[in-house]
Amino acid sequence: MSQPASSNTTATADSQANEVAMLRDQVKRLQGMATLGELTGTATHEFNNVLMTVINYAKLGLRNEDKASRDKALTKILEASERAAQITNTILAQARNRSDAMGPVDLSGLVRETLVLMQREMQKYRISVETDLVDTATVHGSGNQIQRLLLNLLTNSRQAIGECGTLWIRVTGVETGEEGIQQIELTVRDSGKGIPEDVLPKIFDPYFSTKSGPDETGKGGTGLGLAACKDIIDEHNGRVRVESSVGRGTAFIIRFPASASQRAAA
Repeated sequence: MSQPASSNTTATADSQANEVAMLRDQVKRLQGMATLGELTGTATHEFNNVLMTVINYAKLGLRNEDKASRDKALTKILEASERAAQITNTILAQARNRSDAMGPVDLSGLVRETLVLMQREMQKYRISVETDLVDTATVHGSGNQIQRLLLNLLTNSRQAIGECGTLWIRVTGVETGEEGIQQIELTVRDSGKGIPEDVLPKIFDPYFSTKSGPDETGKGGTGLGLAACKDIIDEHNGRVRVESSVGRGTAFIIRFPASASQRAAA
């Protein structure tokens, strides 16, 4: 006895839905691997700079026997070594936590870690970074996914600025009546060229880009960065609004639900 046409249609739709879900999971895993690769590549350049500082000041200390020169060399070597430890700790933490499982995430801490890896790039383009990060800002989410969001936003802002500009990053709690802090707000604001009003509604569309292609660092121009950001925000039950003015810059304001521990502490 043949199956009704409606049953066959439903089975086909379910099969297609499952296939789409599997493909989305594969894309997320590939994006996670790409993010880890990007972090490792960035950290390699950062670590190489630190290593050259150590080598050069070690040579300086060996060439000069006076106490002042050696003290200066040892101080610079210590500072460079401490920065190297920051870089390796950030990469090791990312490598250990490859899971996208949800849990409490310290958003301010994640911003600081991400800026450690982006420092060389910001310095290269002479971009000043100003932060205003509340001490305790815990959201419920995936640290991997949110760091991917941060990397995409910071890279996008750096490209919008070009050279010699300012990037502001703010993390704060948002209170709702007498219930205390219910949301954590992340703001990434740049002094870049801004986004035209007619383009603004399209910036989160997949494959839409105002750039002709990746820049000299190999980043941007694919139209996938901001689309991925929107997916991550949606998956975390967050909301995003964009404020932009041509010639004055752009701000991404994102609100995530605060974690249960954050709400309880408030």
